[in-house]
Amino acid sequence: MIPLVEFCINNLTPDVLEIKNKLEQDPGIDVLEYGCLGNCGICAQGPYAMVNGEVITANSGEELLQKIYQAMDEMEVRY
Repeated sequence: MIPLVEFCINNLTPDVLEIKNKLEQDPGIDVLEYGCLGNCGICAQGPYAMVNGEVITANSGEELLQKIYQAMDEMEVRY
């Protein structure tokens, strides 16, 4: 199963945009960007993304990238 990582356009700060662009370079990951993912409270607090429908939050862009990869690894084990 190819992991799906979704980003909210309103949360694309420069560091989150850099993460999105990096993930898009990996053909083993589907990356989508939406106008809104409906998580406005989370979105206003800091960097976040959704990995296969699971909300992933972080304090920085670098931490978000690490957590995205960790979530993908954990989900791969479950499938």
